[in-house]
Amino acid sequence: MTAPSGAPSGAPSGTPSGAAAPERVRVGLVGAGFAAGLHLRAYRACTAPGARVVAIAGAHEARARAAADGFGIPDAYDDYRRLLDRPDVDVIDLCAPNHLHQQIALDALSAGKHLIVEKPLTGYFGGPDAADPVGATSRALMLRGALASADAILAAAAAAGRRLMYAENFVYAPAIERAKGLVATAGAPILEMRAQECHSGSHAAYARRWREAGGGALLRLGAHPIGAALHLKRWEGERRTGQPTRLRSVSCEVADLTATPAFRAADGASRDWLVHDWEDVESWACAVLTFEDGSRATCLAADTVLGGMDDTVHLYLPNARINCNFTHSTALQVYAPDGAVFPGEPLQEKLSTNAGWSYPPLDMEYMLGYAAEIQDFVAAVAADRPPVSGGDLGRAVVEAIYAAYLAAETGRRVDLPAG
Repeated sequence: MTAPSGAPSGAPSGTPSGAAAPERVRVGLVGAGFAAGLHLRAYRACTAPGARVVAIAGAHEARARAAADGFGIPDAYDDYRRLLDRPDVDVIDLCAPNHLHQQIALDALSAGKHLIVEKPLTGYFGGPDAADPVGATSRALMLRGALASADAILAAAAAAGRRLMYAENFVYAPAIERAKGLVATAGAPILEMRAQECHSGSHAAYARRWREAGGGALLRLGAHPIGAALHLKRWEGERRTGQPTRLRSVSCEVADLTATPAFRAADGASRDWLVHDWEDVESWACAVLTFEDGSRATCLAADTVLGGMDDTVHLYLPNARINCNFTHSTALQVYAPDGAVFPGEPLQEKLSTNAGWSYPPLDMEYMLGYAAEIQDFVAAVAADRPPVSGGDLGRAVVEAIYAAYLAAETGRRVDLPAG
């Protein structure tokens, strides 16, 4: 994918507000990696209304073409601006690496396209000097820069009159949706939340460097539990008082546990199970969010956990407890004495071996919320209505994460707003 620069050519396109929507929302997807695959599989499940991915753009045309062929997509490019020039693209689905989000988002909105942005919405990636040691930058500067980037994207969406959709799948997970119904029935407030996303580490090369990733485990993984916590308290406040319950302060600790003496003392075979070549980002983080009603959320993000993806959200009420486990359901249990029994079978994301017991989700895109997420976004574009997860949640997640980085740097709680 050609690096973004300048404004796209061509006049704004897409379905104008108030105009009749197409029978199927037409999508141009930017990115051909792991997240793109999750979205592409979810588009297949869209029915009311339907969606059609008409083209895909990736960093390398060959990789984009392979993804396009695998999903029956007609066209593939190595420059995302080719998508912006097409009048038959209603919405851009942005699944590119984090540091490309802002420019592609601004270009897409300028071209009159609705926009889906895979998490995180944006971040801080350093100044113009590529030699800057970004990871050593003041976290206060990072917070201001990340919020400025988020605000630029939200302002561009408002100016263009286009829908901005923030792809946080935890918000759409069926377990979360069911939990919200149970909370409403219980008629009691959420006093505490404990949420996490943990696994053995990203194998994407860009994830190791702040300049491209915008942070470590807290940003890449923590965006999910933090996004879920912010969404749930907003929803609860609106239901109980008519106003969303906002985040008041953040405290946090971060570390690269794979750089500790204890990890280095392990033998080579033990170390090889975890990704451990992080350059200037953390592999572990724990943030405590305090909301304006005094409730708390503890959000854990770690690249140091074996046994497959570990995604959970636990809710604690004065009269109930609700546990949501997205990735270790016991509805299907599989045992193999040797990993060769199920060669290449994706029993669970980030599972290092198919030997022993595994707990494969019956439908990963459904259980993790991707199917409902994409369906909501397609419906939002077709009906010209706000999505459940919009740009305001994306900005709130960015603020919480970079405030948490600041709290970890200073060793003090950070009150919000802090940007």
